[in-house]
Amino acid sequence: MITVLLVDDHALVRMGFKLMLDAQPDVSVVGEAGDGAEAVELSRRLRPDVVVMDLHMPGLDGVRATELITAELPHVRVLALSTFDLDENVVAALRAGAGGFLPKDISPEELVEGVRVVHRGESAVAPRLLTRLIGTFVRASRQRRSATPTPPAGLAALTEREREILKLIARGRSNGEIAGELGVSSSTVKNHVTNLFAKIDVRDRAQAVIIAYEAGLITPGE
Repeated sequence: MITVLLVDDHALVRMGFKLMLDAQPDVSVVGEAGDGAEAVELSRRLRPDVVVMDLHMPGLDGVRATELITAELPHVRVLALSTFDLDENVVAALRAGAGGFLPKDISPEELVEGVRVVHRGESAVAPRLLTRLIGTFVRASRQRRSATPTPPAGLAALTEREREILKLIARGRSNGEIAGELGVSSSTVKNHVTNLFAKIDVRDRAQAVIIAYEAGLITPGE
């Protein structure tokens, strides 16, 4: 059973999501929070598997709440939701540790699948949407800064194959697609991904894509 905490400042939204999720045999909503501070407190007390987190709330917003939850409770996965598809807060939430992002007008099936995907430790953001989102905002961020961004310390420790795989992840390729492109097995790719994630200190593909863009390994639109 996947336990879920719902976080949204609108009670009707929480009610709708609860009905969608509780209708599934493998999902159970164990709590609801109306703001970020309550979300952090309930996460500490309930230890849910997944937190479905609205990003736009008064007081402590969803980005800061995500950062606090993932830092203190690394086993708790966060699925961020936003009304806006292209929202800089989405990238901030992914950087803060969210395992994925979905728009709030998703279908019940998409919400349920997003919760399941995030619970498995995978990214719930469609790869090409992810690269479009991150490419847009990382490009804007880099244009605002005159200094060259400092690459993560672990980037220099990557092997040539790991660096190649990181670039392919940043282009939206799945493990299966990477395996086909490089002519290796999916298990080999998975091992490389695990190793490179550890070296650059990221939790998932979403954060890895951000690192690749910000380090200049790949440029938006490439």
